[in-house]
Amino acid sequence: MFYQPGKTDHGLPHNPFKALITPRPIGWISSVNPKGEANLAPFSYFNAVADTPPMIMYSSTGTKRDGSAKDTLRNIRATGEFIHHIVGRNMTDAMNISSGDYPNGEDEFAKAGLEKVPGELVAAPRVKTADAAMECRLWKIIDLPGENNHMVIGEVIGIHINESILVNGMVDPLTYEPMARLGYRDYSAVEERFSLSRPGQK
Repeated sequence: MFYQPGKTDHGLPHNPFKALITPRPIGWISSVNPKGEANLAPFSYFNAVADTPPMIMYSSTGTKRDGSAKDTLRNIRATGEFIHHIVGRNMTDAMNISSGDYPNGEDEFAKAGLEKVPGELVAAPRVKTADAAMECRLWKIIDLPGENNHMVIGEVIGIHINESILVNGMVDPLTYEPMARLGYRDYSAVEERFSLSRPGQK
């Protein structure tokens, strides 16, 4: 089949686009508003974009049900900082709870039963039990084509790693089983890995 997004109908019961771009890491982002009220929300458009300096991005699409801007985007615009958490398999339920469309100022940490601890370098709080977290300073927000599509790029200025996921000095994905978003309502966790050497590498 072939279709042109926005021009021709794909004829399927659900939009296949996000189901094709998989697996996608989950950006579990904490932030605070100018009043100091915490917010925690997952985003499925997320990835690393550079490593020297380390930089990550997530995209915010759409609005809340009441038509207002999403809290995370609004908070980052106001404060210029946030924390990204890795979602391990053991954090799946809490991540899902934090995805709810809650009123501005309502604490998703409390909703999900998560203990928060202060960031080292940013005002946003951190999920204490997350296997890894990256404190970020906003670099740029890029307004994308379409209504309410925005890419947020941040520089990672501090990294927290739970030493339990380090095996022989390396981060072991089989130990914490990072979650990924698939299409529709589907998710996956890393349960298998294999290694490849690039041509010419020993």
